[in-house]
Amino acid sequence: MSAVRLNLLQIHAHPDDESSKGAATMARYVAEGVHGVLVCCTGGEEGDILNKDLDRPEVRENLAVVRRAELDEAVRIIGYGTVHLLGYRDSGMPKSEANARPDNFANAPAEEAVDRFARIIRQERPQVVITYGEDQSRYPHPDHLRVHDITEPALRRAADPCWTEGEPWQVAKLYYSHGFSRRRLIAMHGWFVERGEDSPYSDWLSKIAEDHDIKVTTRVDGGAHIDTMRRALLAHRTQVDPSGFWFKVPEDEMRARHPWEEYQLAWSHVPAVHRDAEGFETDLFDGVR
Repeated sequence: MSAVRLNLLQIHAHPDDESSKGAATMARYVAEGVHGVLVCCTGGEEGDILNKDLDRPEVRENLAVVRRAELDEAVRIIGYGTVHLLGYRDSGMPKSEANARPDNFANAPAEEAVDRFARIIRQERPQVVITYGEDQSRYPHPDHLRVHDITEPALRRAADPCWTEGEPWQVAKLYYSHGFSRRRLIAMHGWFVERGEDSPYSDWLSKIAEDHDIKVTTRVDGGAHIDTMRRALLAHRTQVDPSGFWFKVPEDEMRARHPWEEYQLAWSHVPAVHRDAEGFETDLFDGVR
């Protein structure tokens, strides 16, 4: 590893997104000595309580506090070194009461959010950033859309020497997370079908075009960290049903069928160096170290 500390930053919309998307990737890199940085944009105040054992008035009334505690536990499990809260309220879904609030992430001035994120970029100086892509048709939550909208302007601002807040920093590579590629869903779907069970992934697969996976450029093998990912997700006790289908496929089956977390390289300022036999980049820091 190079003498310069390697930093990987992921920006997510709500508490639990860091555990359902990219958790095994981050755990792998932390185990290799990379410093992990999480930027969480909202408090997740509008999250549904999916664990019936926790669907109680005192939990609902203090959901922001509860979800922050859940986030703290999840990032401890994954191994993030630094967490930044961007400080916005959950925007809720379109046409909801929460979606009309002026203090939510989607309604906040975009320039303000860009500045907040750019300051974090300059402070943390990550070589690699993971965000959400522009195609979010499967789950067009306003906060996920806003994460995409602010990321590239913030990276440009952080690199601009004319912006005077802190020292300029040029991120080397930007990735879009492809949390559930068609390939991955087919692999998990197959486990249910082979057992003669109804697959919870059937409906998901019907909504994903055959050419969706063409966008995937990079596969990170996180198979050794599937347990970490699951424990982090279970730490979000209000948001996850521990008996749900997420946890039905055994870890060894997941590892054998599809151990990768998948990404799309949006752009890079360093040359590509390595590819596997199928043409995928396998290291987010390829060309950096």
